[in-house]
Amino acid sequence: MESQTFHTEEKELDVLEKIYESNEIIRQRDLAEILGLSLGMTNAILKRLVQKGLLTIKKVNNRNIRYIVSSAGVEAITRRSYRFFKRTIKNVVYYREAIERLILNIKKSGYTGVVLIGKSDLDFILEHACRRSGLSLVKKPESFEGRLFRLYSETYIIDEESLEESGRDVAFLQQVLM
Repeated sequence: MESQTFHTEEKELDVLEKIYESNEIIRQRDLAEILGLSLGMTNAILKRLVQKGLLTIKKVNNRNIRYIVSSAGVEAITRRSYRFFKRTIKNVVYYREAIERLILNIKKSGYTGVVLIGKSDLDFILEHACRRSGLSLVKKPESFEGRLFRLYSETYIIDEESLEESGRDVAFLQQVLM
């Protein structure tokens, strides 16, 4: 039941955010489509938001109404953003610690450089960890003089043949972060 309540509250906040972000009159049908909800569910959520005082309704004319996020609604959106921000920072710290451990182990194993293969959202953490440990983060491995460790990004898909060619000098960022 608690999971269901959390899910419902998240959907309510999704609706609030979409209304808040919209600079124009937004119809229930549009909200339902944007959020992937049924029209009935969207209607029920809007009614709950009004009952909770997070949303007000203003009649524009006989056919249209305007939804306005109340100050309490803005506060609810802000709390959600803050929780998301805190969770993101916690994850960055976790990733930084995992990557720093990996880099220290690579250095202890006698490598002098690391090449990141593939694009990664965490490359800035890897660059910082390499700089702190005295390893080179290599952009052009073909011109690097030294023992090079290959690190595959969390999004890179490697085929079995390439993996066999790499030997032991390889790790997958995705596995490091688990």
